[in-house]
Order: sequence, then C-alpha cells, then structure tokens
Amino acid sequence: MTSFIEGDLQITFSNAKCARKFDDASHGLGHCMKAVDFVVELDDRYLFIEFKDPQNPLAKNTDQQRFIQQFQAGQIDEDLKYKYRDSFLYEWASGRASKPIYYYVLVALDSLDSADLIHRTDALKSKLPINAPPPITWTHPIVAGCIVFNIDAWNKEFPEYPVTRVSGN
Repeated sequence: MTSFIEGDLQITFSNAKCARKFDDASHGLGHCMKAVDFVVELDDRYLFIEFKDPQNPLAKNTDQQRFIQQFQAGQIDEDLKYKYRDSFLYEWASGRASKPIYYYVLVALDSLDSADLIHRTDALKSKLPINAPPPITWTHPIVAGCIVFNIDAWNKEFPEYPVTRVSGN
C-alpha cells in the first residue's frame, strides 16, 4: 500500500504495481516540462492523475474564487492539457508508455455537480488528442480516456484508491 499527500489531499493506492509522485524534482525537467501529480502503473494500464484543490484550507479565499472562475471558464484546461502531453512524452521517451494511459483529474471542489464534471471532462477531451483525425487510425492512442472528478465521484469510482482530506475538513 502506497500513500501520497498533495497539499491537503491524501491518496492511497492498494493494488498498484508502481505508484509514484511525478510532479516534483525527481523527473528533472521542471524547467521545461509540466507534469501530472502521480503516475500509477496497474497490470493493464497506466493512470496519470492530477489534483486541483481550490478548497484547501490553507488557500486564500481570493485564490479559491479565481480558480473557480478560471476552471468554469475552461482556462485551466490548457494547463491540464500540457501536464498530460508533457508527462506522456516523458514516459514514452523513458519506455514506460507501453499500456493504455488514462488521465484522471480530481478537482476537490464540493460545489461541482455531475453536470459540471461531464462538461469539464468533455472540454478537456477536446483539448487532448483522443483520436487521430479521419481517415488516419492510430495503433497506439496517446490517451485512452480522460475524466474529471470531484472527491465524492472519485471515491465512488475508485474505492480502492481513496482520497481524503488531511485536515479532515
């Protein structure tokens, strides 16, 4: 069992082959490449996981409001797109992109409902190269799937990888 803390959020991986914090100094290219928070290897796929936590109790109220406005306007999608692409390139160049890769974004914002999550998922998918343009087909898709979650939706979908608040709030 492996646990990581990102800000005020903790995630635990119980059956992963390998789970690692990726958005830190260990990848060595922070000066020119963005990175997802976690890369998780399962038997049949990889998970690229990004956390956004505007409700972190340590965040300023103005920072929370600004994030919410930018998120709802789709402005955060650009950053999320580059986090995925750069992480994919890094893992591909390292020889670790041999299985389908799923990109999961957890936005720890209680006010997000299922309609918001679907809308943000669709918007992010439109920024990622999910499919090759017709008539081309890819034998190795760049991203197998992409979903935006809040904490409740995450914990329902992935009870084996629970996310909790460190502060308990």
